[in-house]
Amino acid sequence: MTRSKTPPAGEGLAGEQARPAPAATGPAAAPGADEPRPGTRVRGHQLAIPSVLMRGGTSRGPFFARADLPADDETLARVLRAALGSPHPLQVDGLGGGHPLTSKAGIVGPSTEPGVDLDFRFAQLRPDDDSVDMNANCGNLLAAVVPFAVETGMVVPVADTTTARVRTLNTGAVAEVSVRTPRDRDGVRGVEYAGDTRIDGAPGSSSPVTIGFLDTAGSVAGSLLPTRNRRDTVEVPGLGPVEVTCIDNGQPLVIVAASALGATGREGPAELAADSVLRERVEALRLAAGALMGLGDVSARNYPKMTLVSPPRDGGALSTRSFIPRVVHESIGVLAAVTAATACVLPGTVAHELAVLPVTRDAEATLSIEHPSGAFEVRLGWEPGDPARVTRSALVRTARALMAGDIRVPLNAWNPKEEL
Repeated sequence: MTRSKTPPAGEGLAGEQARPAPAATGPAAAPGADEPRPGTRVRGHQLAIPSVLMRGGTSRGPFFARADLPADDETLARVLRAALGSPHPLQVDGLGGGHPLTSKAGIVGPSTEPGVDLDFRFAQLRPDDDSVDMNANCGNLLAAVVPFAVETGMVVPVADTTTARVRTLNTGAVAEVSVRTPRDRDGVRGVEYAGDTRIDGAPGSSSPVTIGFLDTAGSVAGSLLPTRNRRDTVEVPGLGPVEVTCIDNGQPLVIVAASALGATGREGPAELAADSVLRERVEALRLAAGALMGLGDVSARNYPKMTLVSPPRDGGALSTRSFIPRVVHESIGVLAAVTAATACVLPGTVAHELAVLPVTRDAEATLSIEHPSGAFEVRLGWEPGDPARVTRSALVRTARALMAGDIRVPLNAWNPKEEL
């Protein structure tokens, strides 16, 4: 794999001549924030920022080259809110889709870490508030990182399969991501999106994106079992003591039996979302468990996620219903599936008690994690005799570039002092 040079300043995806982007100002501006950003262009009273709208797994959002965005987080958050149209329930003034799964963004650049090819920063926005969370991972959008890098010339493929090591800056986790890059009819290599791989929660079929996680334990919470216990008892107001498993193998999860909260685990997302009593119980449990996991006050955080579990119904290992954290997931997140699968193989956890595990003689297994839209297969490997030491996890997603061009945001999103 080879990497292309960074495009020269003033030249975007379409190669248009540009004016420098407005400078970031104020005390939060980082060193270098007042320098022109490559690729951005002023168009009238708006700023045009090169972007590719990507689907990754069951999520969607605009992707940007790191060099095209502000250097400081305060300005970056304003630009991302303007790009997606947050906060607004429909995000009608931006590219957001009115749902947390379609209110995301990816930022990619060449990595500064030896042995790593790309750095990926994930941003979770919301339709209903102005938060921009850049602390957690998103395994679904991770599937779109290498396709985006090939689309924009950050990575130049030299074979029919291109593999790149990607570091998620939010948590430091590293993954090897492989995509198919055959030659097209003109002899040019590029990402092949057509294929026969299907994933539940996304329509049709596509070419596979293989993701192998190298080290995800304790991605946010610091360790696989942040409370040091495989099971804890948490007091929930109005409900009493509830047993949970607090675990983080790429995504901090609170795993609880659906029956412990008065649910069956067979409800659909709409039914769960309409149950205000259940949602209040889930959020109360999340706040208490977040503190127990050492995450502090998580009332404004998008983690830990909540996973209600029950015995499998369709031949899988475990049935799940996910809250992300206040909206019910139509399926399950990538890293949530990895973490739930990990809990399945750990004796003593809430998940292990309800799971139906495949018979295996080796320290590895493929587990099918059921969710409302189908199932998610996760391949796990662990130290022989010690499933708490997960050594590898792998899965298959799909991705597709949906649109490429410029996202336009008001000039004062980048610089509040800019005259309109």
